[in-house]
Amino acid sequence: MTTSDAGGGARGGIGARLRSAREARGLTTLQAAEKLHVDARILEALEAEDFGALGAAVYVRGHLRRYADLVGEAPAELQGLYSAAAPAPGPDLTRIPHPAPPARSSRLVALALLVLVGIAVVGVVWWLLTLPAAKPHPVSAELPAGTLPEAGSDSAARLVTAVAQSASGGAARAGEAQLALRFSAVSWYAVYDGSGRRLIEGFNPPDTARTVSGAPPLKVVLGNAPGVVVQLNGQKVPLEGLVHRDGTARFLLDGSGHAAPVPPVVARK
Repeated sequence: MTTSDAGGGARGGIGARLRSAREARGLTTLQAAEKLHVDARILEALEAEDFGALGAAVYVRGHLRRYADLVGEAPAELQGLYSAAAPAPGPDLTRIPHPAPPARSSRLVALALLVLVGIAVVGVVWWLLTLPAAKPHPVSAELPAGTLPEAGSDSAARLVTAVAQSASGGAARAGEAQLALRFSAVSWYAVYDGSGRRLIEGFNPPDTARTVSGAPPLKVVLGNAPGVVVQLNGQKVPLEGLVHRDGTARFLLDGSGHAAPVPPVVARK
């Protein structure tokens, strides 16, 4: 016979019945907790009917059933009393759907790389479109390979000057400057006079030379500047500080042979 059978229905609520049953067995709260392998505060909360301190209803029912079994109370009756007194259950937070995880970071990195590559391609295309259109020209005053003297020698300077004069038909007219280009590597080039008129352009193979005369300041554009020797009126023009990292150079030459970078183009509003 259980303690609940002996006491009838007038023994109070859940907490009073558990406490009476525990005391009838001669157990303290601490001893009962040790037998159930739980914290004594859990049993104290059950006897005080402080069910909110035990968390969700499923935990309350589990502790209630084990404690009732230990002290000889009827678990079903105490569960029924708890159901009648317990508030309406709240939403089960464990079943709330969670948003799908964001896309993997590797996809974002790949997309960023594609965008950067696209920007780079557009920049290269824009730069090419802004250059004057390269048209093939017959190469004049071309020297056989191996016959061109080394750069920097006096004979090379005299040879370039002579080739330039032969290609242009003589010395520059009054008010004009004579520009000579000697190519040691394949290079694209273009030359404009002081009014912006294009004087000459094209591709030249190695070991060749071109010359042109025009009113300064002359604007010179070189696609492979390290492979070109520039002379103005027979004097070599130093290109130090004018060549970009990609090997190109864009500069202005005044009548005295002084070279200065082409000012950047400012877009009109």
